[in-house]
Amino acid sequence: MDLVTSAVAALGEAWVLILRPEQLLFLVIGVLLGLSVGVFPGLGGIAGLSLVLPFMFGMDPVSGLALMVGLIAVVPTSDTFASVLLGIPGSTASQATVLDGFPLAKKGEAARALSAAFASSLFGGILGAIILTVFILIARPMILAFGLPEMLMVTVLGLSMVAILAGRLPMKGVVAAGLGLLVGTIGEAGAGGSLRMASYDVPYLLDGFSLVIVGLGIFAVPEIVSLLRQDRAISKTGGLGKGWLHGLADWWHNIWLSVKCSAIGVLVGVIPGLGGSVVDWIAYGFTVQSSKDKSNFGSGDIRGVIGPESSNNAKEGGGLVPTLIFGIPGSGSMAVFLGGLALLGYDPGPHMVRNNLDLTYTIVWSLALANVVGAGLCILMSGPIAKLTTIRFTLVAPFLFMVIAFAAFQSRQSLGDLAALIGVGVLGILLRRFEWSRPAFLIGFVLSSQAESFANMANQIATSRFNRSMEAGLSYIFTPISVTILVLTVVSVIVGVRQGKQILTQGDAPTGGKRAPFVFLLVVTAYVAIATFDAASITRLGDKIFPVTVGIVTLIGCLVLILRMMKAPETNPIFADLEKGNEDGNAQHGLWSTLGWLGLLLGLSALLGFILALGIFFVSFLRVRARVGWLRTIVLTSAGVGLICFLGGTLGRDFPPGLLQEFFKLPWPFT
Repeated sequence: MDLVTSAVAALGEAWVLILRPEQLLFLVIGVLLGLSVGVFPGLGGIAGLSLVLPFMFGMDPVSGLALMVGLIAVVPTSDTFASVLLGIPGSTASQATVLDGFPLAKKGEAARALSAAFASSLFGGILGAIILTVFILIARPMILAFGLPEMLMVTVLGLSMVAILAGRLPMKGVVAAGLGLLVGTIGEAGAGGSLRMASYDVPYLLDGFSLVIVGLGIFAVPEIVSLLRQDRAISKTGGLGKGWLHGLADWWHNIWLSVKCSAIGVLVGVIPGLGGSVVDWIAYGFTVQSSKDKSNFGSGDIRGVIGPESSNNAKEGGGLVPTLIFGIPGSGSMAVFLGGLALLGYDPGPHMVRNNLDLTYTIVWSLALANVVGAGLCILMSGPIAKLTTIRFTLVAPFLFMVIAFAAFQSRQSLGDLAALIGVGVLGILLRRFEWSRPAFLIGFVLSSQAESFANMANQIATSRFNRSMEAGLSYIFTPISVTILVLTVVSVIVGVRQGKQILTQGDAPTGGKRAPFVFLLVVTAYVAIATFDAASITRLGDKIFPVTVGIVTLIGCLVLILRMMKAPETNPIFADLEKGNEDGNAQHGLWSTLGWLGLLLGLSALLGFILALGIFFVSFLRVRARVGWLRTIVLTSAGVGLICFLGGTLGRDFPPGLLQEFFKLPWPFT
């Protein structure tokens, strides 16, 4: 009874915080930002959160929290525009929506599909919040039993599920997660300060890579480059047709389907790392299998929209379970959200649920409220947004390049940030091209520091216990909870190896040669080997045991992949290469020449400073790549430079200086 009373009191305090005017204002701003990001195919919540992450420094914690939650909540709703209107998945969580949403749009029933999708998303988000509220109440007593060994095992469980279920081939997921863990160890070790993979006399590497840089480089850069290569208008008509009320009626007639798929979304979201990469396909498969009449699926069945859209918003609520309770990100966006919480001074984990239950409920129900606001705004803005899709992506790309470069620089306000963005962006492009799991890499990177900290502390305590007696040491490590989690980890790996491929099959992978995928694997293997050798050369045991262990496991995974590639024919999915087929293979523009435009912006910034470079970049891009007239070029360039100056001035942020600023004293914003 006391548990229920304290939970109700915490829920009341949470709503007092949520309904504060400033909290609501930042929540709406976050929703608008999420809507803006979600409209563009491929950018999703990870890229959106990475863009706002630099501005969390010095921000009021409650306001910053509202901003991030508002953005997270609306992306799975707004990405439906791209899936229905364009036939392009707005994010990984809306891939299945394309199968029936786009055919409905081609029939002139886009409004019907969108309204059913928005109603389903709203319902899924609210139901997810309700389930999460009750689950936290039930789980809270269990959390008290979790110590360092248990937390370490939960981290390992999360990593195992990410790696196994994050791609077409499980072993690629293992290596991608291991690679992320190793990249996360670059710089000074947290325990003893030993330098790891920073022995190249590069001062920038001493503090490792920023989450902002990694998030933007791994997700935003590859998707922007991919879309820019197509050089086409997003949509030809920009019309929605009729059927708004019809779509709402469709959702109501399939309310139980929406309930079931929302529950699926919550359950899948709870599993660390599974989340958006698979939840819509599981929900879509359930929708098809549970329907008596399956004949219209794939050609415009409204149930094929309602099922996936109910699940992808509900999984955000489920993803908060491991994120808030254990500090283990439930998805890629939750990994970035975890970094944002740290910047605001919050430390998710068992102690947060024990001591700050009101804050936990604030996050949960802010997410639900943001779903309501987001769904309403999506319906109100559907017409104008549909018209925006008639704009060539080539005219939007320079603005996106500008924003991600500015956001990246705010990480440490160093030109090294821009160089790191290009480097990580190249890695993200290659991971995407050869179908390596980018969410697995990102979550491995985020968990690296935490996993190492748990491992070191657990090792120290276990060593002292073993010095006392063997029984004391074993009882500390092999508690009932840790053994249970270990068994779950083993089971998840076995099940994942057997069923991961079937769960994630989304059409045949384009293949066309062994050379490029094999060379990329060799480069990854070489890096892992060098990182492992570098860590092994460290004298302090506590600073090397984690990267050496991860490196050896990852190296074994690389060798397994090399052996498989040597024996497999070039048509095997292990040689997947998006440049050999699909939209990437038939793109009008080359991959590296397109990325070169971002390189041009960053190179000019190093020479002339960001603002001067931005003006030259806009004029060059719009005249050469977009091929627009001088008047339009001047207008768009002025808009871009004016927007970034307004943003920098309002937020009190500096712009990247160049060599020019070292010789000449220039006024703001050219400094």
